[in-house]
Amino acid sequence: MLAGVGFALAAGLMWGLVFVGPLMLPEYPVAWQVVGRYLAFGMLAVPLAWMDRNELRQLSRADWLEAFKLTLIGNFLYYMCLASAIKRAGAPLPTMVIGTLPVVISISANILNRKRDGVLPWHQLVPCIAVILLGIGLVNHVEMSAVMGATQSDFSTYLTGAALALCAVVCWTWYPLRNAAWLRQHADRSPRVWATAQGFATLPVALIGFLLLALAPATTDQDFPKPFGPRPIAFIGLMLAIGFFASWLGTRCWNEASQRLPTALAGQLIVFETLAALAYAFLLRGALPHALTLAGIALLILGVVAALRIQPSKAAVTNPPAQG
Repeated sequence: MLAGVGFALAAGLMWGLVFVGPLMLPEYPVAWQVVGRYLAFGMLAVPLAWMDRNELRQLSRADWLEAFKLTLIGNFLYYMCLASAIKRAGAPLPTMVIGTLPVVISISANILNRKRDGVLPWHQLVPCIAVILLGIGLVNHVEMSAVMGATQSDFSTYLTGAALALCAVVCWTWYPLRNAAWLRQHADRSPRVWATAQGFATLPVALIGFLLLALAPATTDQDFPKPFGPRPIAFIGLMLAIGFFASWLGTRCWNEASQRLPTALAGQLIVFETLAALAYAFLLRGALPHALTLAGIALLILGVVAALRIQPSKAAVTNPPAQG
């Protein structure tokens, strides 16, 4: 369990980077940032795939289809919604909406995966969830208060950002449950290789998206220089950094955690992503968090620490390793 928590923490630190990318490149449309990130992820996966080619050959057509679905929903659609939400509402609100993932995933996993992982007793789990929700509410209250005096159009944009963040929550509730199920059913497969497989499956989709954006006639972004925008070095460098650290390394660390922890518990550890994203956002702002924000963060940590002490009510059922 200690190793699993460590891998989940590392994944959270990596994934927190994606929340500041749209803020560091505000002049770049969301579609360009999404395609750029996953094109970098796919290209980085090519040499890694060559190194792991023998193990990748063992993946069946169904496995590759699963990798494609995971990357399409858990990567492209999720990040499109998240980046759009950040552009409309700033980083902290989407960060805290995404912060509900520990709650949503824990409840979903406790219902759907009870036979495989055992059940985290509800009378112990619910208080932890309540504390996490209270922490999320405190931080969200601070951010909502900051826009209450804004114009109606700005407030509408803020609400649109919140709705897009909710769509991102749906995508990333599905992803870890499905991803963990595959990893548990294929316990003989390397989490590193599975992360590389997802990156390799990303490449053709990202390449097609990049070509469509590069060749499409200009519409509202007539002054946007193609194919790498007004700051090509910054764009390429940031996309490579996010593609490697957030996409490949973060996915690998999460895969390692998913093989070691019950999904209901691992889901709560996604709070590390929320905490990392908040820390990066406030560093980028050059401002200290509000006292209520700090109190909300403290409650998030308290809820997760309490959840880590909960033991499943019965031993998890281990599926036999898949053959070939």
